[in-house]
Amino acid sequence: MSIQPLGDRIIVRPLEAEEKTKGGIVLPDTVKEKPQEGEIVAVGKGKMLDNGSVQAMEVKVGDRVLYGKYSGTEISTKEGEELLIMREDDVLAIVK
Repeated sequence: MSIQPLGDRIIVRPLEAEEKTKGGIVLPDTVKEKPQEGEIVAVGKGKMLDNGSVQAMEVKVGDRVLYGKYSGTEISTKEGEELLIMREDDVLAIVK
């Protein structure tokens, strides 16, 4: 399925939650924290400004980003892949 976000929205594929703690304890699914890092798979054209021009996006497809724990709206593709749609403003940082 091909999804094209509109405006200043992006589509992010969250990275998998940690399976083990730093000490080596295996975590069950009920205890795993929601991931806050992901890879951008699609971006919109940019934010429409009051003067009618479009502000270019700072992020691009392929960037690894950090975002807020409860940011975005979760969607599922026909293939069963879990993705997030969020505004560019919800991105806290780009991981280099």
